Amino acid sequence: MVTQTEMESRTVRYGELQPCRSAFIDAHTPGSNQKENFTIIGGGVSESADQYVHITETPGFNIGAAGQPPHCRNSLHTHRTAEVFFVLKGRWRFFWGRWGDAGEVVLEEGDVFNIPTGIFRGFENIGTDYGMIMAILGGDDAGGGVVWAPQVITDAKDYGLILGDDGKLYDQQKGQSLPTGVQPMPLLTDEELKQFPEPSASDVVPHFVARYWDMMAMADSAPVKVIAEQGLLKDRPGFELEFINHASSNDAPIESNRHSVLMVMRGHWKLSWADGELTLAPGDTCAVPPGLTHQLVPAMSGEASLFRVRNTNDPAGLTRPL
Repeated sequence: MVTQTEMESRTVRYGELQPCRSAFIDAHTPGSNQKENFTIIGGGVSESADQYVHITETPGFNIGAAGQPPHCRNSLHTHRTAEVFFVLKGRWRFFWGRWGDAGEVVLEEGDVFNIPTGIFRGFENIGTDYGMIMAILGGDDAGGGVVWAPQVITDAKDYGLILGDDGKLYDQQKGQSLPTGVQPMPLLTDEELKQFPEPSASDVVPHFVARYWDMMAMADSAPVKVIAEQGLLKDRPGFELEFINHASSNDAPIESNRHSVLMVMRGHWKLSWADGELTLAPGDTCAVPPGLTHQLVPAMSGEASLFRVRNTNDPAGLTRPL
């Protein structure tokens, strides 16, 4: 039995998201100092003690989000496990490489980017309004943290932020300093930097990007496997990503022994089970527990779409090879 109250506690509403404006080392660096970071399920990779975590229990992956005004960017970094984004609001440019000039791609609302592990990546809002991208990070610990391009750490010191080798941020503007026994995070050496690929857009886009309107067309009778061993983006990062729209949904009972996280893209959806029901709106995230028989249908006519993330038996780790 899952009560209405329990399911409400497993639901994070878009309008109730609590941002952190000091989550990462570039929080004071001009051009990046207006970012807002959200941790929805799991602690993500935030480096700040000020980060609010909405749901602490993780299902084998983390769910987060980044909100940015126009022209604000997230600095070059990399992850040890998968980092998947879909654009909820706005228009975004993703770029990658040691200096961010190896390749780039522009994503519109609903587009998915399964960013290859092992490359430096950044992103910026190139739209005209505040934008939001939703993120899935592989592993219960989201890979253990972010690895920054050396210039990001160097630039941050000029604005009073130091990243310790304990993975935590220390803000000199707040009178903080490194504790005894904690050293500054070492910069990657030239030899280490040579291990990071510099793929072109033609290497990345065909295998790691899925477009919203393509998924809408293909989900005409059944959900689309977006990231899966036999998905549009063939990968096994420890979770699977599905796309469902108004055409591929029905009122048949859904049963799964996996965790299922629902992330609404467009429209309103009714989630019902034996002991209650919820209506989910764009930007809402709901963690459906394993074994709960439920139904999921659009709550009204018109365009409706959502993403469903499920854990798998695969270990969290690298994405498919470039």
